[in-house]
Amino acid sequence: MASNSPAALLFAVGLLLALLAAFADPLGLGGAPGFGWKQGLGLVVGLAVAVLGWLLMKRAGPREP
Repeated sequence: MASNSPAALLFAVGLLLALLAAFADPLGLGGAPGFGWKQGLGLVVGLAVAVLGWLLMKRAGPREP
């Protein structure tokens, strides 16, 4: 698998978005204390993008180096 493939990029961006949403309050990005709906939406969208990237990587199969 090439590390610069679009599927790997989708996976990485999705994970980053999910982590940012999950840890928004400790990172000082959250507006109000607690887990709000915007964080939940960011977490769900990030995980969906990461899963899509992962599925595309698995579908592509192994690549030659």
